[in-house]
Amino acid sequence: ISSLERSQIFITSDYAKYNYTNQNSKFYDNVVIKYENKIITCDNFDLNLSENIAVAYNNVIVKDDISVMKAQNVTLNIITKDININSKEKVKIFKN
Repeated sequence: ISSLERSQIFITSDYAKYNYTNQNSKFYDNVVIKYENKIITCDNFDLNLSENIAVAYNNVIVKDDISVMKAQNVTLNIITKDININSKEKVKIFKN
């Protein structure tokens, strides 16, 4: 995902479904999202371009230079790159 104003986001997965009508995508199996100094891995990642929102869920791990976090659901605002973490269980954060 490229933007003239923000850093690029790179997404890889074993499988993906793309909706040509609204340009939304669903990635699944071995999903890896890289942007700035963060790497997010998960089983599922839904990209909703019309709302500028991306949601990572199922076995979500967020890594950066100083920590590793595990959660059930992470929502990313594509424009601002803000992350919202949701989890029914406690979010686990480990320092590197």
